[in-house]
Amino acid sequence: MPTRAGIIPLMVAVLHSAPEVAAPEALAAWTERVSEGFTPDERVALLATLDAARALYTDRCAPDGEPWLDRALGTAAIVAGLKLDVDSVRAAMMIGAPHANEFDAEAFGARFGAEVAQLVNGVTRMGAIQAIREGAPAHDRDAHSEGLRKMLLAMVGDIRVVLIKLAERTQALRFLVSHKVEAGVQAARETQDLFAPLANRLGVWQLKWELEDLSLRALEPETYKQIAKLLDERRLDRQQYIEEVKATLKRELAAADVAADISGRPKHIHSIWTKMRRKQAGIDELYDIRAVRILVDEVKDCYTALGLVHNLWTPMAKEFDDYIAKPKANNYRSLHTAVIGPEGKPLEVQIRTHEMHRHSEYGVAAHWRYKEGARGGRSDPGYDEKIAWLRQVLDWKDAVADAGEWLQQFKSSLFTDTIYVLTPQGKVVDLPRGSTPVDFAYALHTSLGHRCRGARIDGAMVPLNTPLQSGQRVEIVALKQGGSSVGPSRDWLNPELGYVHSHRARTKVRQWFNAQQLEETIANGRSMVERELQRSRMTAVNLEAVADKAGIAKLDDFFAAVARAELNTRQLQQAIHAAAKPDEAVPSRAEEVGVVTHGSKAAGAGSGILIVGVDRLMTGLARCCKPAPPDAIVGFVTRGKGITIHRQSCGNIARMKEKQPERLISADWGTPRDEVFPVDVIVEAMDRQALLRDISEVFSREKINVTAVNTLSRNLQARMSFTLEVKSLDQLKTALALVQDVSGVLSAGRR
Repeated sequence: MPTRAGIIPLMVAVLHSAPEVAAPEALAAWTERVSEGFTPDERVALLATLDAARALYTDRCAPDGEPWLDRALGTAAIVAGLKLDVDSVRAAMMIGAPHANEFDAEAFGARFGAEVAQLVNGVTRMGAIQAIREGAPAHDRDAHSEGLRKMLLAMVGDIRVVLIKLAERTQALRFLVSHKVEAGVQAARETQDLFAPLANRLGVWQLKWELEDLSLRALEPETYKQIAKLLDERRLDRQQYIEEVKATLKRELAAADVAADISGRPKHIHSIWTKMRRKQAGIDELYDIRAVRILVDEVKDCYTALGLVHNLWTPMAKEFDDYIAKPKANNYRSLHTAVIGPEGKPLEVQIRTHEMHRHSEYGVAAHWRYKEGARGGRSDPGYDEKIAWLRQVLDWKDAVADAGEWLQQFKSSLFTDTIYVLTPQGKVVDLPRGSTPVDFAYALHTSLGHRCRGARIDGAMVPLNTPLQSGQRVEIVALKQGGSSVGPSRDWLNPELGYVHSHRARTKVRQWFNAQQLEETIANGRSMVERELQRSRMTAVNLEAVADKAGIAKLDDFFAAVARAELNTRQLQQAIHAAAKPDEAVPSRAEEVGVVTHGSKAAGAGSGILIVGVDRLMTGLARCCKPAPPDAIVGFVTRGKGITIHRQSCGNIARMKEKQPERLISADWGTPRDEVFPVDVIVEAMDRQALLRDISEVFSREKINVTAVNTLSRNLQARMSFTLEVKSLDQLKTALALVQDVSGVLSAGRR
């Protein structure tokens, strides 16, 4: 079979000389090389496909400007060089067919066969996937690109589609780089993010190296030229050095009766550039600029050759890797060592069998010529093992989910159970197969799931119970936050209607309805407690104090316990009577309920309040309503504790007017002073990570001191109580308006 060096350079010359590509001598040379190794019948099929391609493409060009005939024949040459089967080569020749206006999928399948049609369709679908946009953070690029690589393999049912796509991208980059087309930079970046890592994962080193070098040439042209120039300047010296090393090794291996092929190992500019950056070293300091490869027949000969190399020259510390005993993740096997060679110069030596070398060059593709029914397959002693290995690859393509550990475990069910779809911004989201737009919305954010009311797939409106497929772009149509109708539909929980498939989404919907039921329970409990207070004529009692006396830390839990009859009527009455101290401040229970409390700047606040008709009396702010300027206020004359200032709208004041109106006294704030007043604020929000931090930052920016915080999170909703120290209500209103703009906040107001 022709080597990579035999096919690729010639194709660059032939295919980039349009319009002479159609010249008989050029096509004859192309046909001879591409059809080598195929049977006469397969050659006939190749020639027929070539005629069809020439008739189809004529003078049409791909979107990047390369003539489609050049693109197709160049791709087919690369596919043939990968040792793929004849259908793969024919499919590569027809990759531009779906882009023709008159393309008819059924007629195409009938003419070229179902297998070729499926391969062409798969390559077209892969072409719709784009890499992450420029400017994204590095960690986002890495995660997004890995997701795209998983989705690419999930979208195809035949690994040959990926290999043809890799060949097509290689041919496209050759054109873009050689012609310096503007689109080459974006294509090179996509190649770095998607296609070169895929080639590496599949072990197709032949394409991986070229894709990386071409990408570097497009993205870092000056760096590429500099390294290429340095390599070229030292080429003659390096070649002479390698020839001397080869002569020495041949002599020693022959003396040890080891049959071996020895060659200089080609250097790839991208790998040199990567090592220079990683080691912060110049090109002269890289030990593997001078490298040889030894190919032997059997594994035992690998270790014999290794012993001879280490006997000839001094091994370098920490530069030996045994990938035969411990293969790489993509089943790459070889011995790597570095030694201080002749003239004291570093030398890298790779040692492997011929079979290992075939795998290292062609990876997955190396096994396609051994598929069932192919010529010569049954005579290969490792045939059954190759077929089994290939079937494993096809079964667990999804193993790319664990980057770098492809062969360490089998997960044959993942890609049959997982789909990969895109957000409008291009982010990859993985979902269980059978998922709907509702599942997609909940996968992005719980709040988006609750507000989901419609969906678009690839720009078209679809029902919410439409099953999604890999590669689709999904957009959710949602209600605005805070709307009265926000919330899932109970129909979503009906399995027969098919709105929800994933466990996560179903759980979130159930939690939402459970939360609504809890709110109803709390409201019923509050009503029962208020009725009991009215019956006992103790409506002025502080409810938190009643809950405390009942032995329950949180007020909502207290109301729920009453509604569920976990507290009977007698226990409720006992708690009410124990807490019946309407004219005293309720003691703090911060230590009991886990409230975060800070020292208050407002200690003694209230001294600036003017009590009409009375001066120099001891005054204090009521803790039940926490008044602050310019609240309308009223004073309540206590027994032995001076005057307590309440808001006129305070519930306790309303009850005192009925029972003890003579103890109420008019009050005013008087002349404004540089003081702060404690105020209670309630914030309702969808619970999320860092919510408390974001809200606290708002108060900090507004120079508002927070003296106490109490949070309750239940069913993905958070209720947060803050005690703030403010100079005026205007300052408080500004802060609350900013809090309502925080992501996830539903409401923010004064208690």
